[in-house]
Amino acid sequence: MTDAPTARDLAPRILAGDRRALARAVTLVESTRPDHRADATALIEALRKPTADLGRQALRIGLSGTPGVGKSTFIEAFGMALVEGGLRVAVLAVDPSSSRSGGSILGDKTRMDRLSREPAAFIRPSPSATHLGGVARRTREAVALCEAAGFDVVLIETVGVGQSETMVAQMCDVFVLLLAPAGGDELQGVKRGIMEMADLILVNKADGDLKPAATRTVADYAGALRLLRKRPQDPEGFPKALPVSAMTGAGIAEAWAEVQALARWRKDQGWWDRARATQAAHWFEAEVREGLLSRLHRDPDLRRAMADQAKAVAEGRLTPDAAAAAILANL
Repeated sequence: MTDAPTARDLAPRILAGDRRALARAVTLVESTRPDHRADATALIEALRKPTADLGRQALRIGLSGTPGVGKSTFIEAFGMALVEGGLRVAVLAVDPSSSRSGGSILGDKTRMDRLSREPAAFIRPSPSATHLGGVARRTREAVALCEAAGFDVVLIETVGVGQSETMVAQMCDVFVLLLAPAGGDELQGVKRGIMEMADLILVNKADGDLKPAATRTVADYAGALRLLRKRPQDPEGFPKALPVSAMTGAGIAEAWAEVQALARWRKDQGWWDRARATQAAHWFEAEVREGLLSRLHRDPDLRRAMADQAKAVAEGRLTPDAAAAAILANL
């Protein structure tokens, strides 16, 4: 990206809902070049106050699930239902990255053919590169850009069940876990931590021969959720499990109604604003950490010092803690 657009060029176009400008802005915030990072920061700052003045707050929905559960099919069905209801929907689908080229492997946009053709929808697959758990570091900034562009709902899809869910929970308002019909053994395979983060568990493929199994799975998860400790940010009855079918559309409207009900309750009770404030503080600390790591890699003197300390550790002349302390003392 040699001719990176500036904040002055992009900000008014994004606020006007220009999808092409939004796509260019997401490319800008994903860039790791120092000059592009400076432009990206300026753009986010330029959009922040106008967005606040316009009262734009998209509903951010995090979505995860085991591989093969039908996330892309569900997102397309769910997104189409929202678009048909008059809403603007953005989908940020974080793909695994190729270790050879660094590009996205799965190509979510090609797997959401109908939704990608909708003028009221915006789909952006992003390679996860080397970032923890498959969630791109700049997804949070892309969410802010979509919100500034006037999208009503932003769906953030993660690669799969793992550490990425913790990161997504720090950038969304409602977290949805999508699962396939399964027996009791498979229920044990879903980590308790993931279930504790979920606001809504949707059992997909509740159609045809799998419908009875899906119904039983919903009952199993509903029972498991009742055993979890009550969370203060939930109204009565949440978190809950529901059956859906991305193929037939069954349960999609009900799932959206539950998401809306939960979001309304959290707004009314003050949990929405508190969660967003906590998330902002979390990402501030994350940016400081990333900045320090970036400085370690960019500064030639620090790189040499790191190499020297690493050699001392490898040879047993220093402990890792002592070597790290020596490096940090020079920052």
